[in-house]
Order: sequence, then C-alpha cells, then structure tokens
Amino acid sequence: MDITTTINTDNLPKHLAIIMDGNGRWAKKQGLLRAIGHENGTKAVKQVVESCAKLGIENLTLYAFSTENWNRPKLEVDALMNILVNSLKKELPTLIKNNIRLNTIGNTDLLPSKARRQLLDVIEQTKGNSRMTLTLALSYGSREELISAFKKITEKINTNQLTVADINENTINEHLYTHDLPDVDLVIRTSGEHRISNFLLWQIAYAELYFTDILWPDFREKDLHEAIISYQQRERRFGKTSEQVK
Repeated sequence: MDITTTINTDNLPKHLAIIMDGNGRWAKKQGLLRAIGHENGTKAVKQVVESCAKLGIENLTLYAFSTENWNRPKLEVDALMNILVNSLKKELPTLIKNNIRLNTIGNTDLLPSKARRQLLDVIEQTKGNSRMTLTLALSYGSREELISAFKKITEKINTNQLTVADINENTINEHLYTHDLPDVDLVIRTSGEHRISNFLLWQIAYAELYFTDILWPDFREKDLHEAIISYQQRERRFGKTSEQVK
C-alpha cells in the first residue's frame, strides 16, 4: 500500500523546515571525500522538494549553509559553493515545471559572487510561481537574524517610526528574514543529532520536532512521509489543555 494513502492532506504542515545533516558522515562511512557526501545530498533535496510539492505543502525551508559553516576547511566550503551553483542551474527547469518559487534567507552578501548571481537569477525566474515556496537558508544563523531585526527596530525607534509601546510579536516577525513566511509547523533533522543548531529559533517556538538516524543522502520520499505521519499523530496544544483543543 502506498504510504501516501495514510497521510491526511487536510492536516499538512503549512511550513516544513529541514536540517539536512549527515552528508560528511555518509561519505566517511564509504571512504569518500566529504564533498562527495554533499553532492549525493542534492539527490535527497530533489526528491524531497518534488514530494512536498506533490503532497501540497506550501512552504519548505532547507538549512543549506549556516553562518558557522564558513569556519569549515576552505576546500569543503568551495566545494559546497560549487555544488550550490551547479544545483541551481540544473534544477531550474524542475522548479519551473513544478510551479515552485525559490526564496532565500541569510546573509547572502557573503556568498561568492558567482553563487550569489546564480541564486538571484533563479529567484527572479521563479518569482511568479505559486504552488510552493522553497526557501534555502544560506549563510544563515538565527541569532544573527534576531540581532539584525532588533537593530532595524531600534533604528525605527530612534527615527520616530516606531515607539517602544508598538513592539510586539508582529513587529519582530516583520523584521525577520522570514517576514513573508508562516511559523514553522514541523522541523525534521536527519543523522541522529538532537539539536536545533541556531536554526529559525523564533519561528519554531511551537513547531513539532522530528529526529531520524537516517543520514541526509539516504533520506527518501518514504522517510518524509513517515515524518509527516508522525506529525499528524501528535496533539498540538499551543499552551492549552487537551480538553480545550478538543
């Protein structure tokens, strides 16, 4: 039986976020260079993106490169940037065919010029697509995002565009990289690690967390479906009691 038959398409996460972890360990297990692991990870990305669009998930955010990843060996960082450029070129037709809009969050000014140009080109060519928004978190760190938001808010207070009394959750939301995205409903992390790693700390306040031992290059459509089924079996109370929710 197709596992999709057990997924309730009326109860999908509106925003799914994935920490794609385990590329390096996948390569090491097979005696390969870490870059080969990252290359194979793109196959999982393609399958998951297409599967989410097919299911009807409206927003998918992938943690592709963190602010801390800049501290990795230069050879690995260069390989990751080349993989990014090549993947964007290769997958543009797939994004257009599936009516998927590409978005990005993070300090992308730090990306190499070639990667940044390719990223902006694909964003421009898919901006009219409406089936799903695929967001790549690139050179992204949640603490940096929050600091940036607080600085923008402070500047508006100093220039009398805002008062302290105006500040609420919506004010902060409006100044985050994710200002046009809903809060995250489900976070998936692969590779067996049980931490958030500075990813969307504000946006996942009430998200369900799903951890799997599967290394990212081995993550497939069936694994995605299992995560969504687990999500649908949970009771989301948002601070209320079970009786109130029911």
